[in-house]
Amino acid sequence: MDRRSFIRTAGIGGAAAALATPAISQGNTTWRMVTTWPKNFPGLGVGAQRLADRITAASGGRLTVQLYSAGEMVPPLQSLDAVIDGSAEMCHSAAYYWQNKSPALNFFTGVPYGMTAQEYGAWIRFMGGQEIWDEVYDQFGVQAFPSGNTGTQAGGWFRNEINSLEDLKGLRFRTPGLGGRVWEKMGVTVTNMAAGEIFQALQSGTLDAAEFVGPYNDLALGFYQVAKNYYMPSFNEPGLATECVVSKEKFQALPEDLQAIVRDCCQAEYDNVSADMYANDPRALKTLVDDHGVIVRPFPDDVYEAGAKAATEIMTELRDSSDAMTKKTAESFLTALALLRTRTEGTEMPYLAAREKFYKI
Repeated sequence: MDRRSFIRTAGIGGAAAALATPAISQGNTTWRMVTTWPKNFPGLGVGAQRLADRITAASGGRLTVQLYSAGEMVPPLQSLDAVIDGSAEMCHSAAYYWQNKSPALNFFTGVPYGMTAQEYGAWIRFMGGQEIWDEVYDQFGVQAFPSGNTGTQAGGWFRNEINSLEDLKGLRFRTPGLGGRVWEKMGVTVTNMAAGEIFQALQSGTLDAAEFVGPYNDLALGFYQVAKNYYMPSFNEPGLATECVVSKEKFQALPEDLQAIVRDCCQAEYDNVSADMYANDPRALKTLVDDHGVIVRPFPDDVYEAGAKAATEIMTELRDSSDAMTKKTAESFLTALALLRTRTEGTEMPYLAAREKFYKI
């Protein structure tokens, strides 16, 4: 996919979109969904469009969702504010982008050395995660549902090879959320920016390294044109979830069947995006290596170890936070992780080790 094909629309049509109002006629309602993703962005942007289309189709048009890609209505990192202030009814984003509103929101996207996609789904659906998420967002008059998961992400693109922890010192690196705090503890200068801004920052030298998601997205963003060293896997984003946030007032004003449609369509897309990423990441990685000369490397052990130490320190800080909501969220997350990892490490990991070792078909 041409990198320009999904970012050229950023900023276009903003004035007209901002003037739009939700339509209600003959029992039908139109909601505006703003997103943090470029138009037609693999996995995430496409997943947002698919979610809008699912809701529209499942409701028979009674609830029509019109999607506005990053910059079409509001800047990408102002998507949640658009829902809070009422200029949009819903947004498709990642909760850790809003950590300045509540540190607790980090737990609903991705936590360094935290949950895999399967573990996250178990916590949200069956171990109290959704209820705590509702409580966090209730402060802002919105509520959210999981809408996708990338699985374990790539660690990032680096101009130069990383041979030890010392090579990270002073690097300017794009990465958000709690993962950004981990990298800062490791001596890296961290910044966050939206997907469509990263390539230019790498190309101009404003950034020395960047991570976004993984091969499927990163191929489309064109990072391989600037940096050839691709580090995998990530330790700071093991199972990144996206969210669909809705105005709580407007959501609860919907008939119960439309509320159920929104919730169920979000759940369907959570699973669909996960499958989409899992299917297309290895295809994209093969293209990056075979066609573009990308070199795939693991981080050195001292980087993984330092990351784990930093992540432990940050989790301890959050669990002991003076902010009651952050403390409650951290305790729920860590309690669930302690149980869920016994399943993952006791069943999934031994099976995968056996498959790798003995099954050569």
